[in-house]
Amino acid sequence: MTSTNAPAAQLPVVSPRSSVTVEIPNRASPIARLIHPLLFATVRAALETVTMAGNYGPIRDKRIFAISNAIDAPAAALVAVAGTRRRPVLFDGFHGEWVWHRDTADPGMRTDSAILYFHGGGFIACGLRTHRRIVSRLARASGMPVLNVAYRQLPHAHITESIADGVAAYRYLLSRGFPGARIIVAGDSAGGGLAFSVTLAARDAGLPMPGGITAVAPWADLDTTGKRAHPNARRDPVIPVRGLDLVVRRGFHVDGTLDPAWSPVNHDFTGLPPVLILVGSTEVLLADAEQLAARCDQANVVCRLQIWDRQAHVFVAGADLLPEGRAAFREIGAFHQQLLNGSATAYRGRLRRLFRGSAAA
Repeated sequence: MTSTNAPAAQLPVVSPRSSVTVEIPNRASPIARLIHPLLFATVRAALETVTMAGNYGPIRDKRIFAISNAIDAPAAALVAVAGTRRRPVLFDGFHGEWVWHRDTADPGMRTDSAILYFHGGGFIACGLRTHRRIVSRLARASGMPVLNVAYRQLPHAHITESIADGVAAYRYLLSRGFPGARIIVAGDSAGGGLAFSVTLAARDAGLPMPGGITAVAPWADLDTTGKRAHPNARRDPVIPVRGLDLVVRRGFHVDGTLDPAWSPVNHDFTGLPPVLILVGSTEVLLADAEQLAARCDQANVVCRLQIWDRQAHVFVAGADLLPEGRAAFREIGAFHQQLLNGSATAYRGRLRRLFRGSAAA
């Protein structure tokens, strides 16, 4: 991996000939410095308590996740950014919705480009409503319509079925005439990992490859061993590793075992399109982001790993308050436009020129 914009000691060890670049795009803003400890004292503490209750409460199987499924309903109060348009899409067993900005054409009238988006929520929570503002910002920043997918989750579906829903949504776009190379697969947290899993499954099924992958704080390794050992296990202001472990043990284990194939970090990334990963410097999921970047490196897949200083999990959700959130959407939008306007080879050439220039500066 090639690195820039930060002292080498702050970045993963990289090689000069890698297809991966690592960046630290910011210094934490005053509001980010304020929010970080507040989140630790509130959200992290609450999730630790919920995890404790889940581990020792009366419900000892995946039925416990039926409660968290209800989170999406009250999120109806979360509104999309001004100028957003929406239309529902029904699939067999799940649903989604088109989201686009009024400045772009109706996706029913265009097939030139689209983003396929998978929301986060740990495979147990959230949905179209909770992520409508994020997705509407993404649509506006990218100048593209977004198909936001409410894939099946625990306790009603295993991760293999979530991946199958993602592939079905990708096939839907292809069947509507969207060229694979003009589709960008994206997601945050669990949805970020799903973006990789769906792309890998599409590749293995012989489908056309999408034009790119964008993942914000991707949960891409269901095995929590590496995260437990990561320095951020104690620093993350939102996610306790024990919470992730609870979801995996109660929800995904089959006969007490976890199949490595369910985690995209355990796959060969050969043939995948260019990748952009954004993650906070204190997130425990930095461990997963680093593994994904390593897989890209091994397969010579063009990848940018952006490590944002002291940003909490899926910090882009706070773009109304955080300048880093707004800056991140600008980065994502620029990445998407670059993919649409040039080939992967041209994009790699741009990165090499950019970082040669940074080094010279």
